Amino acid sequence: MSRRSLIGEALASPAPDQPSVSEAKDAAGATASRNFTTRRLEGFTEAARMVKRPTIRLKPAECSIWPGNARDYEQLTEPRLRSLIESIQAENGNRIPVVVRRKQQGELQYELIIGTRRHWAVAWLNANHYPDIELVAIIEDLDDEAAFRLADIENREREDISDLERGLNYKAAVDTYYDGLQARLAERVKISKSTLARYIGLTEIPQTIVSAFASPMELQVRYGDKLLPAIRNPSLRPRMEEAAKQIAAEQSFRQSGDEEPISGPQVVVRLLKAVSGRPGRVQKAVIEAAGSSIGIIEKDRARGLTITINPTDLSADEILDALRPLIEKAKILKRPAP
Repeated sequence: MSRRSLIGEALASPAPDQPSVSEAKDAAGATASRNFTTRRLEGFTEAARMVKRPTIRLKPAECSIWPGNARDYEQLTEPRLRSLIESIQAENGNRIPVVVRRKQQGELQYELIIGTRRHWAVAWLNANHYPDIELVAIIEDLDDEAAFRLADIENREREDISDLERGLNYKAAVDTYYDGLQARLAERVKISKSTLARYIGLTEIPQTIVSAFASPMELQVRYGDKLLPAIRNPSLRPRMEEAAKQIAAEQSFRQSGDEEPISGPQVVVRLLKAVSGRPGRVQKAVIEAAGSSIGIIEKDRARGLTITINPTDLSADEILDALRPLIEKAKILKRPAP
C-alpha cells in the first residue's frame, strides 16, 4: 500500500486500538535508528487518533484556508492539479476527505486544515461546468499546534510542496508554537534536528537568489547546503545576488521564447562560480529600465559586448537610455588621441 493510501486511511477512518508511540518504540527494540516506515506509521497512528468524525459535504466557498498549512494556495493551477481534477470528476467527489474545523469568528463556518489541493480542485470543477460536486470533509476540534502537526503528516508525503514552502512553514511553527526552540518541533513532528535546521536554513536565502531558479520547486534543501555559506558571508553575498539577477533575466528570456529553463543544478553551479574568486572571461550585467530587468549585457575580451534584450513594452529611446551607462562603464569606446 502506498504512503498516500496510508494517510488516506488514517484520516478517513477511526483508529483501531493501537499501541502508544512509546510502546511502539519499545516493541521496535532499543536500536538507535528506526526506518522511515516505522516513523511515519507512528505519525499515521497519531493522526487517526486525532480524527474520528463522520464525514460531511460542503462547498469550497463555505470554508476558508488555514494559513498555517505549508502549501501556498496561490501557486495551485489547473495544469498542476490536472490528474486530481480528473479523479474527483470521475468519482463525483474527493475520495479522501479533507479536514476542517469550525471557526469561532468570521463569515465562513469552517476553516480548512488539510486538503488544499482537493479544495482547489473541487472549486475549479464547480466553476467549470460541475457545480454539483461537493467537498467531502471531516470536522475536527483542533488547536493550531495540533492542526500544524496533522497537516505536516500529510504534507511530507506530497512531492509538489517545495522544500522552501516547508522551511517557511517550519520556521513559522517554531516561532509560534514552540517558543523558538527547533528541538521541540523536531520532537513533536518526529524529524531529526539536523533535517529541520536544513529546511529552516532555506528561509535565509534572499528572494533575489530564489528568483534565479525557474520555480521555487527547484530550490532543494541540498542546494541550500551549498549556497548558504556564501549567503551568510557579507563580502560574498552581493556577488551572488548580482549573478542571481543575471540568471533570473535569462530565465525570463527563455520563458518568453518557450525555451527550456536553466536547471536547478546549473543555477547552483553559476551562483557558486560567481563567488569562487576566479571570475570568468565573460563579465555580465543586468540591463534595468523602469524598475525591472529587460535583458543582459556581456563583455568578452575577445568579442566585445553582446547585448540581449527581452521582449518589452518600452520605447527604443528608453532602452537606449538604459544601455548608455552600461556601455560607458564597459570602457570599450576608443577615445581620440589628444
